[in-house]
Formats: sequence, structure tokens, C-alpha cells
Amino acid sequence: MKITRFFAKNISEAIRSVREELGPDAVILSNKEVSGGIELVAAIDYDEALLDKNNTTTAKATPPQESISQNMATNKVEWSQEPTLVEMRRELESLRGMMEDRLTGLAWGEQARRHPARTQLTRELQSLGLSNSLCQQLANEQPEQKEFSMMWRATMGRLAHKLPVNETDFLDEGGMIALLGPTGVGKTTTIAKLAARFALRHGKQNVALVTTDSYRIGAHEQLRIYGRILDVPVFIANDSKELNSVLNSLQDKRLVLIDTAGMSQRDIRLSEQFSVIAHGSPLIRSFLVLSATTQMTALDETVKVFSAAEPEACIITKTDEATSLGPVLSVINKYQLPMAYVTDGQRVPEDIRLARKGNLVKQAEQLKRSQDEEMMATESFLHDSQGYETNVHG
Repeated sequence: MKITRFFAKNISEAIRSVREELGPDAVILSNKEVSGGIELVAAIDYDEALLDKNNTTTAKATPPQESISQNMATNKVEWSQEPTLVEMRRELESLRGMMEDRLTGLAWGEQARRHPARTQLTRELQSLGLSNSLCQQLANEQPEQKEFSMMWRATMGRLAHKLPVNETDFLDEGGMIALLGPTGVGKTTTIAKLAARFALRHGKQNVALVTTDSYRIGAHEQLRIYGRILDVPVFIANDSKELNSVLNSLQDKRLVLIDTAGMSQRDIRLSEQFSVIAHGSPLIRSFLVLSATTQMTALDETVKVFSAAEPEACIITKTDEATSLGPVLSVINKYQLPMAYVTDGQRVPEDIRLARKGNLVKQAEQLKRSQDEEMMATESFLHDSQGYETNVHG
């Protein structure tokens, strides 16, 4: 058996060196990080029985592309190790986590000592549901003051200032508007609200509805029901060619609203929907629909994926169902995606309004106060209950 040690800046270069010198049948006996890069120990002409006897787990020297694809989530290659080494690694990771928690606590303690008002401000911002990065940014922008209420008011003003808003109301401009977004965010209901508002302003004869949702059972019927209620025509387009034909036939309409298929941001068919809209007409303007009830990680992933469709702005739905507006406001600030409309109920067309960043920040504060009051009421109830039990059993 020929054993060779390899050094490289990263794992990809190390594997490439193994393949070039020892060939594709080489096995990786061990790997570790060293000063300046990675050290690999590889072998060729090995005795598999001997390796199995020694409980040594090996890995073929696969190409860097293949190795990376084995772990796309973390974009790194993980190799099997001796059980003892695996256990040591787990213990080290546990110790690192404990140290990070301890250092974080020390950092908070130091910050609280030096900047007590700013530390309180950061914690209050976190209770709004905002991302940690946005909380730190907002807190660092405020000078330390004795009056916390003044710092809070100034910070809420800064938060509102950071939120982008669509400057024009597309219901006044008209055109071809496509609503995009994951399933369950309320696209179809939002389209009905927009159509009703436009019909009240400019007449129902100037509105038409189109759906490209050929995936969900009953999706067409839902839009047809709204069409019958509003007395506006509804058309179906299963692909970009049909959509182009339908839109050409609706050139006399001032507003055409297009309802797209609701899919998870991880659905591989999303590119098909984007293609239908992109090739349906160059005049289509896309708007992304985001639910205020969605968690921050999912919102972040949604905006990233749907950015391929180049949405002009977003519409925030279900603000009446949300327990916090911090996540959606954080994502909007992060990607600077302008807000166009906000919906806060199921009524058509009442429960929709133009996005006003000041109103959204105020609503975020109100939700925070409601949660604080509920928490205080719960703590008071638990305290009273404990006191009652003490008196009874005492």
C-alpha cells in the first residue's frame, strides 16, 4: 500500500492533487485543518480487508464538484472519521457552543455597563421581532440619552425612514399586473380587492382577470366566483403563448390583473411560472405578495427566490393575523423591496390600503404592547395562583 500526504489551501485543491497523483481509486485515510490549509492522507493499492479490520472508514477521491454536491447546504465536504475522533469533534463543538454563549453574555454585560440605554433599546427592538442585524444598526445610530422615551421615538422614526414605499399607485396607472408569491399568502383574494377598487374608480368595464394557475384544483373556479361577483371577465392561460393571446385580446382594458400559481419558494416548477410571465408580454409588471404571518427565514428565502422575476414592489397580506410585523419589515428593509399595498382582512374591497411606512411601524409597536400586556397579565395570574396555593396549603 502506498500512502501519501497532501497539503493544499482548501479541500477541493487537495482532492484534485490526490486524483492527479494517485488516480481515482485512491482512498482518503484522514483529513484535518492545518496552518495554511488542509492536510490529507491518501492511499493507493490498499488492502480493503486490512482497512476494515482496523475500522478505518475511507472515501474515494471524488472530484471537487461531486464532493461539494454531497453537501450543498453547507458548501463543504464532510468525511467519515474514526468513532473516537467523531466523539472528540462533538465534544469540541459542544465546548465551542458553551464558550460562544458565555462570550455573548459577557459582551451583553459589557455593553449594558457602558451603554445601558442603548442596550435596553436593542432588547426592545428585538421584542418587535426585528432581525438582530437591524436591531444593532438602529441602536448604534442613536446617541446615548438619559430619556429612553426620546431614544425610542427617534428610533421608530429611523425605522420608518428605512422602509421603502412604492411612490405610485398602480391602480391609477392601470396596465398589466401579475401577482407572484408562495402558496397561501392570499394572492387571489388580493386580486379581487384590487379589481373591486379599480372598478369603483373607473368602471367594471375597464377591468379583466386572468389566471395562469393550472396546478391547484379549483384555482380557476375561485377566481371565476370573484369575477361573477364583481361582474368582470375571467380568462385562463395555461402557458406563455396562451397568455400572450389573451393579453392581446384585452388591450381595450385599462387594468388586467394576472393571478399566478401559488408554489413554495422551493418548488422546482417556479421557473416555469416565471417563464410564462416573462414571455407572456413585456408590458407585465410583477408584484410579490408576502404574508405578515410568515417566519423571517421563509420570508428571506421567498424574496431571494422570487427576485428572479424582478418584482417591482410587494404587497403585504394578513397583517390582521400577525403577532409581529418585525420579520416582514426586516426583510423589506434588507432587500429594499418597496411596499405597494397592505391587506388586513377578508372583506372585498374594504380590507386593503396603500402602504404607509409610518402606519406599519405604529402597528408593529401596538402588537408589541399587546404581547407585553398579555405577558404581564400571565405573570400576574401565575403569581396570584402561587400565593393562593401557599395560603391554602400553609
